[in-house]
Parts: sequence; structure tokens; C-alpha cells
Amino acid sequence: MTTAEIDIEGLRSAVDGVVITPADPDYDTARQVWNGGIDRRPAVIVRPASAAGVAAAVLAARQYNLEITVRGGGHNYAGHAVADNAMMIDLRALDSVTVDTDAELAHIGGGATWAQADAATSAHGLGVTGGFISTTGVGGLTLGGGMGWLTMRCGLTCDNLVAAEVVTADGRVVVASPRENAELLWGLRGGGGNFGIVTTLTFALHDVPALAQLAMLCWTPEHAAEGLAAGRELIAGLPKGYGGVIMAVSAPPAPFVPEHYQGQPGFVVAVAGFADPEELEAIVKPLRDAAPPPAWELVTPLPYTALQQMFDESAPPGLHAYEKSLYVDDLSDACLATLISTFPRRRSPLTLVPIFPLRGRYSETHEDTTAFSGSRNPCWAINISAITPDPADFASERQWTRDFWDALRPYANSSASYVNFLVDDDPARLQESYGEKYSRLTALKAEWDPDNVFHHNANIPPV
Repeated sequence: MTTAEIDIEGLRSAVDGVVITPADPDYDTARQVWNGGIDRRPAVIVRPASAAGVAAAVLAARQYNLEITVRGGGHNYAGHAVADNAMMIDLRALDSVTVDTDAELAHIGGGATWAQADAATSAHGLGVTGGFISTTGVGGLTLGGGMGWLTMRCGLTCDNLVAAEVVTADGRVVVASPRENAELLWGLRGGGGNFGIVTTLTFALHDVPALAQLAMLCWTPEHAAEGLAAGRELIAGLPKGYGGVIMAVSAPPAPFVPEHYQGQPGFVVAVAGFADPEELEAIVKPLRDAAPPPAWELVTPLPYTALQQMFDESAPPGLHAYEKSLYVDDLSDACLATLISTFPRRRSPLTLVPIFPLRGRYSETHEDTTAFSGSRNPCWAINISAITPDPADFASERQWTRDFWDALRPYANSSASYVNFLVDDDPARLQESYGEKYSRLTALKAEWDPDNVFHHNANIPPV
């Protein structure tokens, strides 16, 4: 259906929000998502101001036989938030964050970003696991799982989702909680955007001091084997409450990086916690003692909100991006050797490979508690994230990513992939990722969205 066939004025009357068409001056801006390689033209963009407005938009889309996409933060690499000739339901007006300090809960709108959520919760010394890029949407990250600095301290983001307000495929507004639609809540905790549009998320919060302590130590490729081996052991044995990450990156043009290393490939071990600086110094001492020593390092206190935003500059909007991921039980020497030998061959200085430790509180959560698509045994999630500012380089950087992923597959613990990092349309791999949970998810899909209205996602079809 074309925009001309839609009763735009009737739609504007039905939805308590903004309706944008291709004829409007802000259309091109409104349809943009984070990945600059996505250039799709929806028939209409609806930006509701309430859950009732979202419900009205869903009913209108079905009336006009329009496909529906949902935009929260718009940060998904695959660009699920926008499709040609569809209705984009843009949740950015639903971005309120309310913190209940007595109950230690946060009520967060489906269009909020992690920068907004972190600012509101950190003001009270509270928090919940957010992503590594603060411009990421709260809703999208949560529905697929959610990994970040606090994974070992607080579990996945979805582990802490205790209730949600959801607009269903038939235009109802329902609540999912342990007492009401409990199975739907289970599906929202890792099953993606398959079951409805989440307009409010309620999280259990944890004590997260406003001031964090960070240590980042980096080795050059020729000396990385010893440093990463030491970092692997250190992160696996971190005290409770600490978090960490291993990353292959290009060294930033920052004051703490000697000029001759800036822009060069490096391998980082980073540890973050909330205790006193002396404790962190003692924890990272084995890394400093590793032979050879790191090429550069940054050890500093910083606000937790700044910790959450420190990689934002590496992922500005408008770039061309692609990613693939897998899980490994152990960062073996052979796996690390593949990382060290392959990463320097990337072409873009913005391409990076973060490796997330999944243990601590993550592994204390039972497999069946959530629909999350990974094992709860201690493991690592490897994400190969190709980001390039030059469209001409994108095809080669994407192929490098695929070749790198193939080289790492022998070390994977399964065929599973973290669904938030699943860009390619691969139904078989999605089913493999959910494993025994998949049939339960397809049954849930049949109950809440039998017509597969919400299919612009890592899609689980109804049984």
C-alpha cells in the first residue's frame, strides 16, 4: 500500500501523537536508524505519546494492511526498526524514567535510551545492567538479553525485568508480570520483540555506586598472547561485584595513549568495580606484572554514567555496520591466537571485537527463568563488530567479519548466537540459539501474535 491510500488525517485523529509522511520535511530524519547502511522508506511514521496511541497505531496498520516495525533506540545492526512501505511505530516520545527508591524499581518507557536510564538511576546510587553504548534503546537491548559492565554483578538486563506494559497484535494494552500473564513475561525476557510492543519496562534495581573505578590495559599484537592469557584468568576470578571485558580495538587518539600507538590495533583487558582504588590496583597487579608489560593503560575513577558512555564515540550514528557472534566456554590459547592474528587485518579503525564474560550473577540465574538464547554455564560471548565510515569499504569489512567468524567456529560451544547480535536472516540458526526453549516460544507466539504481525525482528513464527 502507498501513502496515498492511507487516510492520514484519520490516522492523525486516531493516534495521540505525531504522524509523519514522505511529504513532511522531517521524514528523512525520522526514518533514519543508527546503521547508516539502512536506507528504507516506510509508508508512514507514527510517534505515539501513550500506550493507547501505540494500540491505535497497531489497529490502523492492520486496517490498512501495513507491515509494522518498531523503533526504540534504532541501534539494531539489522535495521529492524524500519522497512519499506511499512508503518514505523516510533516510541521515542515514550522515554520517561521513574525511579521508586523505596521499592528499588525503575519504570522506563519503551523509547528511552540507556543514557537516560543510567542518569536517572545513578542519581540514587542504583542501577541495572545496560549496554556498552549508551545511545542503545532500553527496550531492544532488554528483549534480546542485555550484556554490559554489570552482567557479573547484576545478571543480564532481561533477568531484572519484573513487569512490562505491552501492546498486543490485536490492539490491547496488557501487563505482563509474575502475577498476570507470567508466561508472556518469560517470553519478553530474551525472546525479542515477537510478542508485542513494550511501552513500559519495570526493572529491579541494584546498589550501584555513582563512582566507578576503571582499569584498562592494552597490549600490541606481538605481545598480546601473554597479556590476554593473564586477563582471561583475572576476569574469570574477579571478586563479586566487579565486571570486565576483553576487546580488540584500534587505540583511540586519547591523551592516555602514546601517539605512536594511536590508531594501531591493540588488545585490551578492562576491569571495572566500585570499591576503593587500592583494591582495584591490587586486582590488576598480575596484569601489570605480565611479561611483557602493557603498551598503555588507563586507571582512573569516573562516574558510572561516564563508564557507560566511554565507547559512544566509537559508534556514532550514520556509519555502515555488520556483526556476527558466538559463545565459547573457554578463551583457549588457540582461540586467542586466532583473535590476535586476524584482528590486525581489518580495514576500518572503528571495527572492534568485544568479548563479554558471562559468569557471576549471570550463571546464578536458572536456565528456565528467562527465554534468553544462551547457556547459563560460565562462558564468553564474542562479538565481531564491523563498523566503517566509508561505504566503499563495507563489503570487504563484512566479508572479513564472516571469515573471522568461520575461523572462530571450531572454538564455539554450540551453534547458538546472541540474538541481539544476529544480523543475517537465518531462521535455522535462530532456532538453534533458543534450543529447547524454541517450541515454548512458538507456542507463546501463537497465543499472542498468531498472524505474526510483529515479524520485523529476530522472528519466531507462531507454531
